Amino acid sequence: MSIEQDIAKITRQEEELRFGHFSEADAWVLGCLMRACAEARKLPFVIDIRIGTRPLFYTALPGSTPENPDWVRRKVNTVYRFHKSSYRVGREYQFSGKAFDAPRGLDPMDYANAGGGFPIHVKGTGVVGAVTVSGVPQREDHGFVVEMLCRFLGVEHAMLELGPERN
Repeated sequence: MSIEQDIAKITRQEEELRFGHFSEADAWVLGCLMRACAEARKLPFVIDIRIGTRPLFYTALPGSTPENPDWVRRKVNTVYRFHKSSYRVGREYQFSGKAFDAPRGLDPMDYANAGGGFPIHVKGTGVVGAVTVSGVPQREDHGFVVEMLCRFLGVEHAMLELGPERN
């Protein structure tokens, strides 16, 4: 997929993968689903689900590194600042040719335009939190979160899955 196609598809993912409500119990069920799938695939993820600054689910799987929690923190900051997935923000910046940098108020020590952070959008309320992973290449991080949200929300994943990347 081209950058433009990615941006369009990710925008659709964000529109389709919205919640009627999101509770602590929902975070636990989603987090357990994500952990079980990541374990079965032997993915070295840190998985973080939060509302605002309140962590509701967190796990670090075998193979994750001390760097992964910091990537999660930075991806969450990006989701909260833009109310978009961190991967979409990265693709939009790449498409525009603009730098993702401190002069724009985006210190790379605090923000990451890499895939893996996805907004928890509650219908009628807006973005209230983020589901975030770190551990594999960014497109795969993003794809895993989308796949798990599709399963959790009962949405057809094949309709929202990103194809192979093209530049």
